[in-house]
Amino acid sequence: MTEVSPPPLTTREADALVAIDVKAMQAAGRTDEARERFSELVGRHQRRAVRIAFHYLRDAADADEAVQDAFVKSYLHLGTFREDLPFEVWFTRILINGCLDRLKARRRRERWMAPTPVDAMGNERDPAEYLPSRGPSPEDQLLSGERRAQLDAALARLPERQRLIFMLSHFDGRSSREVSAMTGLNESTVRVHLFRAIRRLRSLLHPGAAPVRSKQRANR
Repeated sequence: MTEVSPPPLTTREADALVAIDVKAMQAAGRTDEARERFSELVGRHQRRAVRIAFHYLRDAADADEAVQDAFVKSYLHLGTFREDLPFEVWFTRILINGCLDRLKARRRRERWMAPTPVDAMGNERDPAEYLPSRGPSPEDQLLSGERRAQLDAALARLPERQRLIFMLSHFDGRSSREVSAMTGLNESTVRVHLFRAIRRLRSLLHPGAAPVRSKQRANR
């Protein structure tokens, strides 16, 4: 009699099995084995995590560091992970919160620690003198930086669930069905949270704009 092979595990199921094994190894003090097993999760989610972190930080080195920090934190706090929630969603929350913390720290450094150029006599120089002649003008660079800072600040003000769904949908390219499977929410709830997130972002970025109405209301 021919044996039927079991269906392949989904990513969520595979992640849960790894998490269970790692937690058991950590509890038994088998730290080397635990780190080796956890590396499967790193390999499976690292590329996507870097993409999300870069959307927030706009710097490759900062994004790499944020991702590594998020993996370390998730490894150390894996005992708080519940298998009924996808590891991908749990880890993404840790990653996004870490990126927001980095943005806050970056803004503090830029505000208080930016050096002032001086000439050989110790007099302050015009920073524009040190900018390259090619590429965007200083005004363009400033405007681009301000817009990015405004978007980051607006994202930080979204409720956690709205921010997560917006990130998965717009920055990670997930469909409503995929986000539903990842978060455990039904598709209609995902779409409602996404609509509210977009409406909130628009109101924060363009306070004077007309409010966005849902299609259902618009068609009444």
